[in-house]
Amino acid sequence: MPSTHDRAEAARDSCTGCAACDAPARREFLRESGWVLAGIAAALGLTPARAAAFHLDVIAAIGTVGDDATYPIPAGDGAMIDKGHEVILARHSDAVYAFALSCPHQRTPLRWLDDERRFQCPKHKSAYQPDGSFISGRATRGMDRYAIRRAGDTVVVDLARLFQQDRDLTDWNAALVKL
Repeated sequence: MPSTHDRAEAARDSCTGCAACDAPARREFLRESGWVLAGIAAALGLTPARAAAFHLDVIAAIGTVGDDATYPIPAGDGAMIDKGHEVILARHSDAVYAFALSCPHQRTPLRWLDDERRFQCPKHKSAYQPDGSFISGRATRGMDRYAIRRAGDTVVVDLARLFQQDRDLTDWNAALVKL
């Protein structure tokens, strides 16, 4: 008479791939993979706080009227993202900029590398200065800038006016608020 183990193996060999048979193995694989990835991140020095520096802080407009989105003036240098409007608001060297969220090369959402004080595209590694100027990579121009103006202690971003450095250089250069 076959043992319980032999019967279980025979049943597994004849299984048609139902979720009940596959679920424990999949859960175990995912759990073990998570531990492996956590170990690799720790070995690279990517603590949760450092890993978070590879993402933009999330904000929301404090008001929207037509194509205008209003934001508080950032308190210090760095970058924030409004996912709803796909806007990056950045402060650098006493100026505030509003950028399109996507890389001008292939429209991949950009990341702010806080430790390196620059933007980078995760897809092809195009890199940009905090003012949106192109540094290196596959892109051929700086980050696209929205028209922006100051209104008291806020900045107003005109979501209908987006400037490309290679097509609208004068407007692109003017698309900032000096503090």
